[in-house]
Amino acid sequence: MIKTSLYTLSFIAAASLLGGCNTKQPVVQQQPDTLETPAGLRVTLPAPHATESSRNFSNVIGWKDGRTPQAPAGFTVTKFADGLKNPRWIYVAPNGDVLVAEASTEVGFWKELGAKIVGISKSMALGNSANRITLFRDTDHDGQPDVQQTFLSNLNQPLGMLVLGKHFYVANTDGVWRYPYQTGQTSITAKGEKILNLPAGGYNNHWPRNLIANADGSKLYIAVGSASDHGEHGMEHETRRANILEVNPDGTGERVYASGLRNPVGMGWAPGTHTLWTAVNERDDLGDELVPDYLTSVQDGGFYGWPYAYFGQHEDPAWLGKHPDMVAKAIVPDVPLGAHTASLGLAFYDKSAFPEKYQNGAFVGQHGSWRSSDLVGYKVVFVPFRNGKPAGPPEDFLTGFYAGGDKVYGRPVGVAVQPDGSLLVADDTSNTIWRVSAAH
Repeated sequence: MIKTSLYTLSFIAAASLLGGCNTKQPVVQQQPDTLETPAGLRVTLPAPHATESSRNFSNVIGWKDGRTPQAPAGFTVTKFADGLKNPRWIYVAPNGDVLVAEASTEVGFWKELGAKIVGISKSMALGNSANRITLFRDTDHDGQPDVQQTFLSNLNQPLGMLVLGKHFYVANTDGVWRYPYQTGQTSITAKGEKILNLPAGGYNNHWPRNLIANADGSKLYIAVGSASDHGEHGMEHETRRANILEVNPDGTGERVYASGLRNPVGMGWAPGTHTLWTAVNERDDLGDELVPDYLTSVQDGGFYGWPYAYFGQHEDPAWLGKHPDMVAKAIVPDVPLGAHTASLGLAFYDKSAFPEKYQNGAFVGQHGSWRSSDLVGYKVVFVPFRNGKPAGPPEDFLTGFYAGGDKVYGRPVGVAVQPDGSLLVADDTSNTIWRVSAAH
């Protein structure tokens, strides 16, 4: 069954030290440790290997007989689109067009690991990556698209998308491309240019590359996950990885904006602030309750621990005593989201259609575990914000993906807010986009 995380999450104080490096000495953890995050949330971490590490794949069975995910009272869940091929990420263009990146881990990657990993196909429901972006347009504003068209094809595992000025950007797994773009066009046929090479591949195959711009469009930020779990194949393979990179809109001027982020994917700006936030998928192989995925503010130049430490100055057993200087400067993240939940999607709610408690808060898509003895994640959670800072622990928002035993109906991942205030959720293994709207 899906279990509730054993982390003790209690809200202590909403307004507390967002950011600021914690300079305590490294903790060689041999027993549970309780600490408070900069957002005032308390988390209890067990010692490494307090439980055995697991491989426990879910079996995706899809949605049948009109069944849908479940939202809290006062909300309605409808199907926005289906029949897609691994819809992983959603971007709402400035004119309201909904762009969906259809991409997945390539089958060949899992075949290479086939002797070690059993059950991946039923968990991931994968074929070859579609490698395209599909456009949806709702011309009569009834909440359902009446235009669907391939917007861009022949990509290489695309994820992040962005309209900036007269260009459309897409982050493939191996680089950022930009194309000429005019508002309202329904497809791109013009030749693009690759403005930035990105490292790709790796044992853990963290292929998604997200993309976001700052408020004035003068900088782009690209999230690049690690090539391994703990850096076990050598840090020479991690160059420019486990980072958020910053570049100019033409791809020049690259610098590392933040590092030590094992697999950052979702990114967003907290409404009313200039603070970047990211959802990070943390490492495995330390037991059921380690290491918690997290949502955190991102400091310019900040280091978040990977691979040498986790959740602040807790040394990774694989690196004991080897880099105490790096461990000592690791920043404690703001909001723990539970270990192995695969917290990937992130969208701040900047509209007013939802009740006041949801306004300016963050929705996080949890793709779900395969490294926990019980299935965890498989839902969308909500983190309330007040004055640009977390104002409470995460709470369930969109659930019902778990079907019992090892079965799940789907796996939510990317989330996005539409101009009408509804929330779109990409359910990549059931090939569906869900729409959550406030009932009126």
